[in-house]
Amino acid sequence: MIPGKYRSVSGRAANNVNCGLHLVIQTSSLPEKNKVEFKLNKDTSSFPGRLLQHDLERNYSSRQGDHINLVSSSLSSFPILQRSSEEKILYSDRLSLERQKLTVCPIINGEDHLRLLNFQHNFITRIQNISNLQKLISLDLYDNQIEEISGLSTLRCLRVLLLGKNRIKKISNLENLKSLDVLDLHGNQITKIENINHLCELRVLNLARNFLSHVDNLNGLDSLTELNLRHNQITFVRDVDNLPCLQHLFLSFNNISSFDSVSCLADSSSLSDITFDGNPIAQESWYKHTVLQNMMQLRQLDMKRITEEERRMASVLAKKEEEKKRESHKQSLLKEKKRLTINNVARQWDLQQQRVANIATNEDRKDSDSAQDPCQIDGSTLSAFPEETGPLDSGLNNALQGLSVIDTYLVEVDGDTLSLYGSGALESLDRNWSVQTSGMITTVSFTFIEFDEIVHVLPKLKIKFPNSLHLKFKETNLVMLQQFNALAQLRRVDQLTIDPQGNPVVNFTLWKYYVLFRLSHFSMQKINGTEVTQNDMIMAERLFGILAHVASSELPQYRLISILGDARKKQFRYLK
Repeated sequence: MIPGKYRSVSGRAANNVNCGLHLVIQTSSLPEKNKVEFKLNKDTSSFPGRLLQHDLERNYSSRQGDHINLVSSSLSSFPILQRSSEEKILYSDRLSLERQKLTVCPIINGEDHLRLLNFQHNFITRIQNISNLQKLISLDLYDNQIEEISGLSTLRCLRVLLLGKNRIKKISNLENLKSLDVLDLHGNQITKIENINHLCELRVLNLARNFLSHVDNLNGLDSLTELNLRHNQITFVRDVDNLPCLQHLFLSFNNISSFDSVSCLADSSSLSDITFDGNPIAQESWYKHTVLQNMMQLRQLDMKRITEEERRMASVLAKKEEEKKRESHKQSLLKEKKRLTINNVARQWDLQQQRVANIATNEDRKDSDSAQDPCQIDGSTLSAFPEETGPLDSGLNNALQGLSVIDTYLVEVDGDTLSLYGSGALESLDRNWSVQTSGMITTVSFTFIEFDEIVHVLPKLKIKFPNSLHLKFKETNLVMLQQFNALAQLRRVDQLTIDPQGNPVVNFTLWKYYVLFRLSHFSMQKINGTEVTQNDMIMAERLFGILAHVASSELPQYRLISILGDARKKQFRYLK
């Protein structure tokens, strides 16, 4: 120690508690800082049952006025504490050195029976010179400048360690403090919860006002009943459900924005008191009901007792939410079953088209050494319909385990649209459809069905769904203009949609005009989503009117072809 920086102070009232205390102390003064509430039971015969509350960081007025006499020590670089025999007898188990402007821990000799030691509100940077106090049960170093937890390995009886409002960045060197009951580290610079899993007797842990971004690594704290994590930067919480005795959890003023990020709390059977105020989640309208729905055992939320009415409302909302989830799950299951069925129908369709293509190839190449296996499918020719969905949740996956995917057709009514997938779906037109459903259908969609098969059921369609005005065809093998003639037997068609996928006929430049001409009695309004104009009708008549007249004559085919010329041969073949 540097001579001249310490002086002797005396002259206080003779009835003060530590009237015989001698201590060398630095005289430089700093502004008084906030104080922390921690009251020790004056009866030291029994250890206090509850030494620390969740609001340890609140101010309080500590005991002052002890008579202190300070002398310099020439034998050591540390201050040396000496107490009179009378004082040792009177206060044998406790010593308060708060607000003494200490920069180091003094050497304390002859005080082996100390149980409570208070260094609050000093400028101590390192814990030292207390290893001989092996009966110490409470060490209070609140409001100092300590940067590292150290010098405690011999204090195996220590039950209360108060290190709030220091400069500690890491929890460490607590391996031997297995009897610790209260650990206060609030107001430090800690970023991670670590090195405390062995504290199986720890009952209260205060980590408020640190730099924590998440909560985990709490396994092993089997006695923990109170955990204070206020005023951090926490976004998610884990492992809390592994604390069997935790009752009070304080998460106020963090960055928690959804209940999913703290979902483990719902699995805790012991929690009865929790706070979320000051978090983004607490601003949501669903906040309180969601918390109560998931944590029915709570007694207090945000420091307010939960009423029976609030609990009842939460229960009602929980049932509604559960019903909603079940319905959503059901719809998801049906949607996925539909997707799987349509995929299966698409595969069957591709098989059929591949067989036809292979047969045609074999007929054109009779001299080939071998023909392609008609059952083999080139992956590039498989239909890209429908699009694959994203990954499914585990519950839906489990429900789909036994889902049959051998269905070769699908019938679906969605609003005013009847969708038929696969040729087997055509049999549904024989059902006894309700009057309401029959009258509601205005659009009929055919997918993965040969158009020539659809033609056979058109009379049924006209009877079963008299208000159907819009027909859609996708993957139906519409290849010739002549095929459109079959639609003339319907009662009325206002809209026609021919998807280019699986319908080569749309590659003909004049196919729309042929449809308008052949079905002119319907006064078609839209084709493939485009409005039909008067000019379209005039063009259709000009293009196909004379051809219809010629085709209806009784001339032999060879005379017709000679009259039309080579340029009309191909078109006539499709008109026939």
